[in-house]
Amino acid sequence: MSRRGDEVDEVWAAVADPTRRRLLDVLLAHGEATATTLAGELPVTRQAVAKHLAVLDRAGLVEGRRQGREVRYAVRPERLDAATRWMARVAEQWDERLAAIKRIAESAEQQSRRATGQKGE
Repeated sequence: MSRRGDEVDEVWAAVADPTRRRLLDVLLAHGEATATTLAGELPVTRQAVAKHLAVLDRAGLVEGRRQGREVRYAVRPERLDAATRWMARVAEQWDERLAAIKRIAESAEQQSRRATGQKGE
């Protein structure tokens, strides 16, 4: 698999977890926050938040910035944008495939009608 494919896989694996998606939502709402602040808004411990943030960080979805004794996390929207573009390309490919199947089915139906002498609607 390509490096690009691996990156997309990391993103989707990271956001597959509902707690991590909620973390992203909270970070997007706040702009940036510490693990302690995030834990206060989620039904998980600060340690669990830190582990989820580490997964999101490895996937490139968040980045931490040290400010004194705290680490403040913020969403990296460019990674989400890249994953969204990938999903849009996949959706476009499926749309093209479905349109081709529809054309084939309609053509077969027309040929069948011609063969049996029926008129189309």
